[in-house]
Amino acid sequence: MSTFTSTNTCLAILDLQNDMVDPKGFFGALGSAKMVEARDILGKTRRLADASRARGIPIVYVRLGFQPDYKDALSKHPRVARFKAAKSCLMGTWGCEWPDIIAPHDEDMIITKHSTNPFFNTPLLPWLYSKRVDNLVLLGISTNNVVEITARCADDAGFVVSIVEDCCGNMKMDQHDWAIKNTLPSFANIISSDDYLGALG
Repeated sequence: MSTFTSTNTCLAILDLQNDMVDPKGFFGALGSAKMVEARDILGKTRRLADASRARGIPIVYVRLGFQPDYKDALSKHPRVARFKAAKSCLMGTWGCEWPDIIAPHDEDMIITKHSTNPFFNTPLLPWLYSKRVDNLVLLGISTNNVVEITARCADDAGFVVSIVEDCCGNMKMDQHDWAIKNTLPSFANIISSDDYLGALG
C-alpha cells in the first residue's frame, strides 16, 4: 500500500449529506441512516478527515444536489422521480448539507453533482489533476453506486484508487459485501480506516 502524503493523496467523501445519513433525510429514513450509525461511518470519517487535514492532505466533499425545478437531473430512471416528489437533495436546503460531525472546512473542496458519477459534468477531474494527485482515497455511501462508479472512473483517469471499506455501506449490506468482494478489487485497493491512518506520511 502507498504512503499517503500531502503531495500525492486526496481523500474523497462521497454523498455523506443529511438526506443520506440522517433519519430525517429522504434516503436516511429508508434505511441508510440506520446503517451509517451501525457502522459508525460518520465517526470514522471524522477521524480520517482530521488526520488528513493535520498532514495537509486535501479533502474533497462530493454531494448530490439539484435546482428547485430539477432541470439539472438528467436521469429518467424512476428512482429520480421518487426523490423529486420528496423534494430531496435540493441545493440550499438542509438535506444537501453535511452533519456537523463531518462538516467541511474552508480549505476543503466541494463538488456538487447531478448524477451518480461525480466526474460527469463537474470540475472534479481537472481539480484533482491540478493538485497532482496520484492516490485517490474514497469513502461514502452507497458502495455499489457512487463509490463504485467513482472508483471505476478514477481508475480510467490514472489514479491509484483506495476504498476505505469500513467507511462505506449500503442499505442492503449484501450489495456492499458483493461489491467489496467481487467488483471493486478490479479497480481499487480495499483498505480499512486503520490502514489509512497507518499509511499517513
